[in-house]
Amino acid sequence: MNEDLTIVSLLDLSKTMAAAIFDGLTYPWEALPKISEFIMTVGPTLSPDEYEQRGENIWIAKSAKIAPTAYLSGPLIVCPNAEVRHCAFIRGSAVVGADSVIGNSTELKNCIIFQSTQVPHYNYIGDSILGYKAHLGAGAITSNLKSDRSMVTISVPEGRIDTELKKFGAIVGDNVEVGCNSVLNPGTVIGRNSTVYPLSMVRGIVPKDSIYKKQGEIANKIYPNSARRLRPL
Repeated sequence: MNEDLTIVSLLDLSKTMAAAIFDGLTYPWEALPKISEFIMTVGPTLSPDEYEQRGENIWIAKSAKIAPTAYLSGPLIVCPNAEVRHCAFIRGSAVVGADSVIGNSTELKNCIIFQSTQVPHYNYIGDSILGYKAHLGAGAITSNLKSDRSMVTISVPEGRIDTELKKFGAIVGDNVEVGCNSVLNPGTVIGRNSTVYPLSMVRGIVPKDSIYKKQGEIANKIYPNSARRLRPL
């Protein structure tokens, strides 16, 4: 088991209403095939004082702000105070966290968006999980299918982890910032508090507290209270 890729290392489960979906799992991508069933199980139990049902397997918090031009398809839960903006396209099997922003022309499919997360402009999030307070700049997308249609694997020092998934975009940890027009290739995992430069093509693992500049060039972040300059990874 690679500790850096585990659920507890990447995601604060107290910041999502979908925490139960991760019960008994080791790696966050193991939750991806379970999203649809989770929504259809939990949706009918949501309080009618807080949520309203808008069509088949669609539950929207009454405090959420939904643009009239947004397309919503179930299974879907949109949590309190979330905002779904003009021409957003939610294709189903999505949990949109409280206080999050799904922006204009952004597309979601089979994903979990944690609380206070922003995908505000022209983003595609497919078969992915975005952690608490993650932010994707305009045009940043998750690529969820390899060009040869083979199963997605993740390279680690010990070898390769077979995710047993044909469609798997990215796991974006808490407080991650992804720059504009970046592409997160299938099976990308970005650790907590890391930053990805704009126009990046990211593949593989970006460690926590890092700055991804380009393939092969990842630096440790320097925090104001750091007593020394951290060496590049």
